[in-house]
Amino acid sequence: MQRVQLTIGYDGTHYHGWQKQPQLTTLQGTLEDVLLKLTQETIGVYGAGRTDAGVHALGQVAHFDTETVFSSLEWKRALNALLPNDMVINDAALVGESFHARFSAKMKTYRYQILNAKERVPLARGTSWFVRNDLDLNEMRIAAAALSGLHCFTSFCAADTDVPNHEIDVTPIQLEQEGKQIIITLQASRFLRHMVRNIVGFLVEVGRGKRKANEVATILAARDRTRAGPTAPAHGLILVKIEY
Repeated sequence: MQRVQLTIGYDGTHYHGWQKQPQLTTLQGTLEDVLLKLTQETIGVYGAGRTDAGVHALGQVAHFDTETVFSSLEWKRALNALLPNDMVINDAALVGESFHARFSAKMKTYRYQILNAKERVPLARGTSWFVRNDLDLNEMRIAAAALSGLHCFTSFCAADTDVPNHEIDVTPIQLEQEGKQIIITLQASRFLRHMVRNIVGFLVEVGRGKRKANEVATILAARDRTRAGPTAPAHGLILVKIEY
């Protein structure tokens, strides 16, 4: 038995998220179908995280066990020959049975892209949230600093999140501007469902002047999803890398 670790990039536009679902095109399901075709084995693929429909990745990580014996380079080449053009294996490695794509992860990095311009840019429509209103980056940075660190993020996760512990230590949230593009980078050992998109949605409300940066402490203490505002669209979110 061989355990294989994959580092995967994908454009999530046409997928119903990572997790396999009946009758729907998903990233996990697509990869398992390709592995069946390649090995004639029914193989389960385990991802480091379940990205939502429309979310993209530069460095998603997954693993699987197989009786088929290939070198790491052979796995990479064979899978890329069969995968659709909006998925790619950036790296493949043979790992020990103690490795688990999800449970061995130490740090995850997400990037959210906002196109802050008066007119939309069609080429950016699939990878950036178009926000026409002028955004106050200074106020957004103040709010982001208040959200950084160890907090209970119940107010910033999906109401149906099934993880009991909502306390997460978020490294300092970074906001950078490159021309008309605003890039928000978040790092933590784990994230709750919709947490990054909910944080971004709140930061944009602050940038628009609809919310105040000094509301963060009250919102966190409330532990109430309805207090934190809208969820940012999925298509601006990119899973950048996972560290082990």
